Amino acid sequence: MNNFSDRHNGPKQSDVDQMLSEIGVKSVNDLINQTIPSSIRLDKDLDLPNALSESRFLEHMHALAKKNKNYRSYIGMGYFNTILPSVIQRNILENPGWYTSYTPYQSEISQGRLEALLNFQTMICDLTGMEIANSSLLDEGTAAAESMCMLLNTMSRAKKKTGSNKFFVSELCYPQTIDVLKTRAEPLGIDLIIGDYKTVELTEEFFGILVQFPGKYGEVLNYSDIISNAKKLDIGVAVAADLLSLSILTPPGEWGADVVIGTSQRFGIPMGYGGPHAAYFATKEKYKRNIPGRIIGVTKDADGNRSLRMALQTREQHIKREKATSNICTAQVLLAVMSSMYGVYHGPKGLKDIGKKIHSLTSKLSEGLIQLGYHQLNKTYFDTILVKVGNVSMENINTYAEDAKINFNYIDEKTLSISVDEKDDLSNINDILEVFAKSCNHSDSRNLIEEVLAGNYDEAYNKIPENLYRKSEYLQEEIFNKYHSETEMMRYIKRLENKDLSLTHSMISLGSCTMKLNAASELLPLSWTELGNIHPFVPSHQARGYHIMFHELEEMLCEITGFDAMSLQPNSGAQGEYAGLMVIREYHKSRGDIHRNICLIPSSAHGTNPASAVLAGMKVVVTPCDKNGNIDVEALKEKVLEHSENISCLMITYPSTHGVFEESVMEITNIIHENGGQVYMDGANMNAQVGLTNPAKIGADVCHLNLHKTFAIPHGGGGPGMGPIGVAEHLQEFLPSNPIVNMGGENAIHSISSAPWGSSLVLTISYAYIKMLGAEGMKKATEIAILNANYLKVKLEKDYSILYTSESGRVAHEMIVDFREYKSGGVEVSDIAKRLMDYGFHAPTVSFPVVGTLMIEPTESESLSELDRFIETMSSIKQEINEVVDGKVDAIDNVLKNAPHTMQSVINSDWTKPYSREKAVFPLDFVKRNKFWPSVRRVDDAFGDRNLQCTCAPVSDYVE
Repeated sequence: MNNFSDRHNGPKQSDVDQMLSEIGVKSVNDLINQTIPSSIRLDKDLDLPNALSESRFLEHMHALAKKNKNYRSYIGMGYFNTILPSVIQRNILENPGWYTSYTPYQSEISQGRLEALLNFQTMICDLTGMEIANSSLLDEGTAAAESMCMLLNTMSRAKKKTGSNKFFVSELCYPQTIDVLKTRAEPLGIDLIIGDYKTVELTEEFFGILVQFPGKYGEVLNYSDIISNAKKLDIGVAVAADLLSLSILTPPGEWGADVVIGTSQRFGIPMGYGGPHAAYFATKEKYKRNIPGRIIGVTKDADGNRSLRMALQTREQHIKREKATSNICTAQVLLAVMSSMYGVYHGPKGLKDIGKKIHSLTSKLSEGLIQLGYHQLNKTYFDTILVKVGNVSMENINTYAEDAKINFNYIDEKTLSISVDEKDDLSNINDILEVFAKSCNHSDSRNLIEEVLAGNYDEAYNKIPENLYRKSEYLQEEIFNKYHSETEMMRYIKRLENKDLSLTHSMISLGSCTMKLNAASELLPLSWTELGNIHPFVPSHQARGYHIMFHELEEMLCEITGFDAMSLQPNSGAQGEYAGLMVIREYHKSRGDIHRNICLIPSSAHGTNPASAVLAGMKVVVTPCDKNGNIDVEALKEKVLEHSENISCLMITYPSTHGVFEESVMEITNIIHENGGQVYMDGANMNAQVGLTNPAKIGADVCHLNLHKTFAIPHGGGGPGMGPIGVAEHLQEFLPSNPIVNMGGENAIHSISSAPWGSSLVLTISYAYIKMLGAEGMKKATEIAILNANYLKVKLEKDYSILYTSESGRVAHEMIVDFREYKSGGVEVSDIAKRLMDYGFHAPTVSFPVVGTLMIEPTESESLSELDRFIETMSSIKQEINEVVDGKVDAIDNVLKNAPHTMQSVINSDWTKPYSREKAVFPLDFVKRNKFWPSVRRVDDAFGDRNLQCTCAPVSDYVE
């Protein structure tokens, strides 16, 4: 069995035959014909390269990776070489127990990664000197944009009355950050003022400022004057700070910052040609209800024990929709977990030693260059020096650097910068100095270099000015001072992993999330240095392997979607939505139709849709669905007639969020086009389309693809994700650009993400997925996904009501099961979600898109035996529901209300429940053979929000 498709799909052929019989169709083709309208079916197979076996693909990928040139990069600019401790690489990055889990909505079976994320938040707060942090954002540029938006939304009433709309950005911020800010500012009416922080004249018109610490070329600057002026004028202060530098530099929280943002990439995460990396966002307690992204908080469970959960969920897009503070949904959990473990493993002393070593090496490099006759312009610095080359030819330096396989940051013909990192030692500094010695033909360079490099690291350390040298302690919590041997660290990671349910345990049938197999062969290249060690701003010829892959991946995704062009830059689904809407906005502007600002969105849409539309400067108009869950076409026509001159676009999900291929989809897209609008298709449900239909076929103009759903990138406990957009030919010229790398359309919008190709490293996963499945395999995966869903549907409808189906009674790749009828009998859908944990299953999607329901999506990767275990579980739970509703058991003290049950709760000698311990934790035989134990009882969400604590407890809390 050397066919990857057979490894990827769960059911064997005999299982398929059995399932078809249960469904009542003769063939898979018959089922598909009954499920997908004939009018939108593709009339030919996908034109994709022949499928490769797993071994052939890995050979191909090795050859591709070798085309990259693995030079030592001293470019800096927000990206640095790192050392990922092997204990973290082996036990987290390469461990499906960590990378196949989902966003921790179900707290009771997510305590491990919730603890790791709480550690991350604590680490960020300590290092930045701030009071509260979220559990990661997408990248530094996005985090900067989020800080700008938060300061805009939270400015004082007085400022709002005066119409303050200016945001100052220091020209010493990274260019990629400034470009992302330009994208975000324009549709929100923010006047971005970019300039010199020393000479800018702040006035009442400003609501915020952003400065970089250290500056983009390395100088450690004293911002006291501009911050003092900002405070007098009630202007919010955001600082983009290098996290590792804060191990020895005074943190921004101690000199007046309101927000501190940046990236945790330096905490062990490979550059990966731009990502993925976990950005951070830290701020003051008063902004806790405005901070974007996820926040992990401490609460208690039903027994009063300490437990963790995602706090302040009322900020979520699914609840606030167009009033949400941000469109950020998924972030970079796996990378945040790894960064937090880097902090745990090194502890405060280890981090400080790394910071001191880097600074000392930089000092020695600076001294050596000065001795060689070069001018070093930075008076104060952490790890980056700015060099004026004088009369020496920059071409000479570049040539000798190329020979030595070294990259510098070439600024202009006379200036460059060099950034030192934790991978460097005296030998590396020697190599750099030799390049500069050869370039200027220095006569006695060898003796000079030896003299400069003599002595220990500490001699150069005190060059940081007293007022910028950190005196405050950090990471004093027990967790950062305990696990410094590999044995202890390995066991700590494993203890946390064992608290979390992942795909290693059972099916995770989350509707609209597509928790399919993340095959080992797809993920192996993530650990290869030929891919991980590439800086995103190296010359393109050094990343030839990446560019070949990008080109192929774009072509394959265009073939799959029917579109003409693809941008791989958006690094999440929400970013893809935003990018697509900004492209549509730019298209209308180019035609003089700037007044077109109405975005029509069905009431069933994903919550990020309206949030993204508002960020793109659009006005959201909600269009209703009919009783069958489909877009109400007549109501849509009325909305279109009302707004015909101002329609920008319609956002739809297809198949619908209700899990049905709507028959009227082409009629709907035609209505929009006839009235001058564009159609945006949310790609959340592409797993039901690939090879059978496509976005272009249904009439979409732009679509984002969730590569972390349909195309096999793992969810990682809540990230990384990727959301590239495909567009029709007329939108191609507006695809996003980058300020450093030449890319994008002829009339491109500014950057959506910091890195040119977003999270480039994980694109290898989707590339592998398509290359190993090929055209036939891709189509078969879609067919099996639809087969599995319809098999579940016919089985579950014996006990439950399936809310929506097509006219032929079929569902697409997911379905909504209705539990609202049991509410009057005392059973909530949340009780079902928690009870599923006792059976060893993660709950399907709860109360979305319809309150009181579960949305179930089995994916193609689940076997018949796993589907049958889930069906048996749901049948058993139905009996438990009946016992409550029929009054046969206590309305409060029953297995549903008390779920989940922990090991501690059932081994307690004081068992007083009116049901047996066996019924509580071993309700079916198969559970006994492979029991997963929730580590806490049902968590108290309300208590956690009333008593918000989002960092680890300090040491003082442990003193009796």
